[in-house]
Amino acid sequence: MNQSIKLYSYWRSSAAYRVRIALALKHLEYETHGVHLMRDGGEQHLPAYLELNPQGFVPTLRDGERMITQSMAIIEYLEETRDHPALLPNGARERAFVRAVALAIACDIHPLNNLSVQQFLESEFGIDEAQREVWIQHWLARGLAAVERMLDNNIALGRFVGGEGPGMAECFIVPQLYNARRFNLQLDAYPRLVAIDAACTALPEFQAAHPDNQPDRPPI
Repeated sequence: MNQSIKLYSYWRSSAAYRVRIALALKHLEYETHGVHLMRDGGEQHLPAYLELNPQGFVPTLRDGERMITQSMAIIEYLEETRDHPALLPNGARERAFVRAVALAIACDIHPLNNLSVQQFLESEFGIDEAQREVWIQHWLARGLAAVERMLDNNIALGRFVGGEGPGMAECFIVPQLYNARRFNLQLDAYPRLVAIDAACTALPEFQAAHPDNQPDRPPI
């Protein structure tokens, strides 16, 4: 069954990065189908891809005949259909907290800095690269500060958000810190997030999912 999984991905997409981490943590083999978000105006806008994902975003996961979009929905689907190893803790409160961290990133940080938003700001308001970085850093700093406070208030926090092993929350945290470094945000104010990120990036599953290790990454 694992061989039937295909991930429509872009090497530097943080949403696709999340799903790659989840697939790696679940030890699932899959085929990568690259969707280049910049080439020729963006392959995500081609009619053939819009048939798969009407929003024109990545990732899209094909599992047999099932087509699933949105990174959170994909990760929840993997958790429900391949229950080991688990990406969510056992308790209802703990599971809710992990989801809250993931959604704070997926819904409140990432959308404001998504490629489509950056392109709109450039085309409609003429912002330059420096102004774009100010915009991105502002929303990253505000959002990550809130997540850091959430972690401070989580008395059940172990080495990772859900306990002693990485799971759903880390699928979202690691790509977002990758983005933060990419856009030159200083991370000294987020020691819990940085520690979680460091613990994750030492693991082979996270290394396999890293943007630099993807088959669709352009040659340097």
